[in-house]
Amino acid sequence: MKSILLFASAGVGLASLVAPALGAGRPLVTTQPDPQADVAPYFVPDSDPRWSNPDWSADDIAALRKAIKYVFVIYNENRSFDHEYGTLPGVDGLYSDGKAPRSAADTPGFTQTYRDTVTGQTVTVQPFLVGPEQNASFKDSTDHSHKGLAAKLDVQDGVAKMDKFAEVEWRKYARSGSDKGEKMGTQFARLAMAHIDCDTIPFFWRWATRFTIFDNNFATEDTPSTPNAVAILSGQAGETQWVKHPSLTNAPADTGFTGAIGGTINGKTYSGEATTQGPPLVNDPQPWWGSAFDATPIGRQPTAPREDWDPGNTASNLTFASLPLTMMGGWINLFTQWDRNPAFDLPDVQKDIPAVAALGKTPVGWRWYQNGYDLEPTDTGLVVSHMGYVSHHNGAQYFGYIANNPVEAINLRGEGDFFADLARGDLPAEGGVFYVRGGYYNLDYPKQTAVIQNPNYPDPKGLTPDERAKIAKAKSGDDDHPGYSDSMLTEAMAARVINAIASNDSLWKQSAIIIAYDESDGLYDHVPPRILSYGPDGLPLARGVRIPLLLISPYARAHAVSHAEGDHNAIIETVNALFGLPALSSLPDEKEALAEGDSPRFNAFAPKGFEQKYLGPRDTPTAETDSLLSGFDKARVTGALPPLPASLALIPRDVVETFPHYGGKGCAAIGVTPENVRQAIPNVMPEGFNSLPATLPDYN
Repeated sequence: MKSILLFASAGVGLASLVAPALGAGRPLVTTQPDPQADVAPYFVPDSDPRWSNPDWSADDIAALRKAIKYVFVIYNENRSFDHEYGTLPGVDGLYSDGKAPRSAADTPGFTQTYRDTVTGQTVTVQPFLVGPEQNASFKDSTDHSHKGLAAKLDVQDGVAKMDKFAEVEWRKYARSGSDKGEKMGTQFARLAMAHIDCDTIPFFWRWATRFTIFDNNFATEDTPSTPNAVAILSGQAGETQWVKHPSLTNAPADTGFTGAIGGTINGKTYSGEATTQGPPLVNDPQPWWGSAFDATPIGRQPTAPREDWDPGNTASNLTFASLPLTMMGGWINLFTQWDRNPAFDLPDVQKDIPAVAALGKTPVGWRWYQNGYDLEPTDTGLVVSHMGYVSHHNGAQYFGYIANNPVEAINLRGEGDFFADLARGDLPAEGGVFYVRGGYYNLDYPKQTAVIQNPNYPDPKGLTPDERAKIAKAKSGDDDHPGYSDSMLTEAMAARVINAIASNDSLWKQSAIIIAYDESDGLYDHVPPRILSYGPDGLPLARGVRIPLLLISPYARAHAVSHAEGDHNAIIETVNALFGLPALSSLPDEKEALAEGDSPRFNAFAPKGFEQKYLGPRDTPTAETDSLLSGFDKARVTGALPPLPASLALIPRDVVETFPHYGGKGCAAIGVTPENVRQAIPNVMPEGFNSLPATLPDYN
C-alpha cells in the first residue's frame, strides 16, 4: 500500500486527499485478541517471526495464482460495517480503534443530535445494541437514497462528518408536521443508529474471527444498490460512459436515452417513447435488458414481478468495460461476434477489445448466480415465477455485451443453480469467478420464514397472528437487505454456499471466498469515506459508507484484521492479480475517459479546487484502493505454514437449519466477547424502540 505522501505527489487535488486514518503507526494488518480454541493452533501473532508482511512481490503473486483457481463472492445487501461488526474485538469499531478503547467524543458521529420541531426538543441518539429480544435478525430499511446518503455523510471542506444519520431519518418522516410522521421519524432516527452482534449473526462473526476481516472497505458509490451491483463487476457505475457521452444536448447532467418502448411487463402494456436514466447511475433503475425498451423477441432477460418496471425507472444500456469483458481474454473477438447488436452494446470498448485480445490471455470462467433469475426450488410445477428475483441487484444484466450476447448471458443463473452445479461438478475445471446473491425469499420459503425469537416485541402483549403472518411474508429474504430479508436466513444461505465448497476437499484447497456487501442501507458508521468524485447532480459520488468484507480461504490469515483501504475495486484488483487480467483502469477507453474527466467540464460539478481524477474504474493498486492480498498469508501459500482447514469454515447442517442459530446465544457458542462487553459499556436502548416502524407503525 503506497503512502499518502506518494499519493499526494502524483498531483491529486487536495480535496481528494482526505482519507480514513489508519491510526498512528498502525500496521496494514493486525491480529484479533484472544483466539478461539479451534483457530488457536493456526494463529500467528504479529510479533511472531513467522508473521508474513503484507507486501506481495511478483513471485508471491505467482505462487498465490497457482494455489487459488476459484474465487467465490457471496454478495449481500445493505449493511454498514459498524452495524454488523462495530463491536468485534480488534477492528476499528464503535468503542475501539482496534488497539485500545476510544471515547464517544473521538468517534465521528457517535453522538447525533437533531431538533424535533414538533416537540421543540433537542434529541440525542447514540449507537445501541439490538438482539434476540428485539428480533434483531429482521428490521425495516432506512433511507439509502443517493440524496439521503449524501446528507448523512455531511461532507464539509472535503471531510465527511458522519453526523446526520439520525436527523435525515427524522426529517424524512416528520417534515409533514403530523403526530404520525413525528413518531415514525423518531423511530427511524433510532433505527439508523442500532447495531447487532454475534448473538444475531454468529456464523458471520465465526468466519470473521477464524479468517480475515477487512475494516476499511467502502461502497464504491455513495448510492443505493444498483450502482454498486454494477461496480462489483466494473469498479464504477458508468462514469466512463458519462465522460464519453456527456449529453445529447451538450449539458453534462443530461445523459439519458430517449427511444421507443413497447410490450407488456407485469400486466402493464407500454407504447410510445420514454427516456432512460443515464450514467453514472445513482438510483435503483431496472436494467435496459428485459425492459420496455428491449425489443429482443427471443431469449429476453427476465423481469421481476415485485419490481417497478416503469420505463422512467430504466437504466441506459451500459457499454463500458467490466471483468466479464477482460475475462474473455484472447478469445474476446470470437465472444463479441455473438453479440446481437454490437453497434449498440460495444461502442465504448472499441479500443479495449483489441487491447485485451493482444494480451492473449486464456479466458476466465465466471457466473452470476442470483435468487429468482430462473427456475428455483421455491417454484412449483416447473413454472418459473421469478418471485424472489431482485432484478435491480443483477449487475451483469445491465451490460448489453453480456445480456444481449447468448454466449455470455448463459453465465447468468439462479441461486439454486449454484448448488446444482457444484453437486454435478459443473464448475469450469480451469477455475473462475462465481458470484452468489440471495433475494426476496430464501430457498426454503414458505417452509422457513423470518425468525421471530420474541413474540412479545414490539408489542409486550404479543404479536397477533396477522402481524406474525405479515412479518413472515415481508421479511423472509436471504440477501441481508433490511426491509425484506432476515440476517439469520442470510447467514444460513452463506453457510450452505460455504459448506458446499468446504466439504469438497479438492475445491476448498483451491478457493478464496469473499463475503461482500453493496452498500450500507444508510445505517450509521463512524469512519469517514474518502471523497473521490462528484456526479452530475453535484453530490458526492464516490465513496459511500463503510461496509463489511470477509476473506475465507485455506491461505487466509487466521484471526486477523486487514486495514487496507478500498471499495469494490479491491475485489477486482484481487481477481486481476489471481488470473493475470489487465486493470480495467489501464484499458485504453477507460484510461482516456479518466484523463478527460479531470477537465473544467467535469470538475465544475465538484467543489472549487477539486479534481475529478476518478471518473471511472480505480483497480490499479494505489493508496486509495488496495487489493485484498493483505488478507492472504504468504507463509501458507508457500507451505511454510499449513493451510487453514475446512473445519474452520464448515458449520454443521443441523446448526444451519435450526433457528434461531445457537438459540440466540451465538456469542457464547462461537467464543467471542464483544468489545462493549469487554469494556463493560452499558447498553442504553431508547424507551419504546420499534425496529419495524413502517411494517408495524401502531407501535411507534
